Amino acid sequence: MADRSMPLGPYAAVFAPLPAEGRADAVRRRLGEAIALGLLPDGSMLPPESDLADRFGVATVTVREALGTLRDDDLIVTRRGRGGGSFVKAPHDGGRAALLARLAHVGLGELRDLADHYCAVSGHCAALAADRADADDVARLRRLAAPTDVEGPGGIPRQEGTFHLELAATAQSARLTREEMVLQREIGPVLWLADAGAGTQGRRGHEAIVEAIALGEPPTARARAEDHVTTLFDAVKALHRDTRSGRTR
Repeated sequence: MADRSMPLGPYAAVFAPLPAEGRADAVRRRLGEAIALGLLPDGSMLPPESDLADRFGVATVTVREALGTLRDDDLIVTRRGRGGGSFVKAPHDGGRAALLARLAHVGLGELRDLADHYCAVSGHCAALAADRADADDVARLRRLAAPTDVEGPGGIPRQEGTFHLELAATAQSARLTREEMVLQREIGPVLWLADAGAGTQGRRGHEAIVEAIALGEPPTARARAEDHVTTLFDAVKALHRDTRSGRTR
């Protein structure tokens, strides 16, 4: 029978091997967060248990235990028989509650470190893109930078993460692209939520980056990317304060 599970593509980071101390709870947490935060699309079919076990580096029985917990949490549904498997069941709020819960457990110092790291990666990607992009690359980035009303589940915009992944791809660095994917898994969903708070200021940041790339100005592109990431993390810090004080709902 043909394999109907999702092609990994941009979701590859979700299925990266677990650390040795992982086991069932780590599998549940990794997949549960990815589903709750919208990284895995609603209705998509997860890879078979044996595939997940190989990818996570755990026993099949460990994966089975984790999937059972995810069913109890109403984050997946399992269908038996022909065409069956485990399918993603996105939460009704699109993951907002999970995002705020995650943010509440992050320290301000960790947020500062993440901001520094993201600035370094995005800034260098933008500088390389300004040096290496051709006309097609610029046109593609312009389309992604354009304002849009399209939103993902629960109203959390996905344009922010998509733009930065494409920026890394335009830099033509496999290592930077992989690093961007890891960062998207770690902090990307929170930035999507912050992007909604940043509003047009966040979107203008994309446009400024693209213009510097189109002009072939690496230092300017780097500075614009770093300014944009700083704006997003300022919004994240405001959310963090509100979450810690109980003002978010």
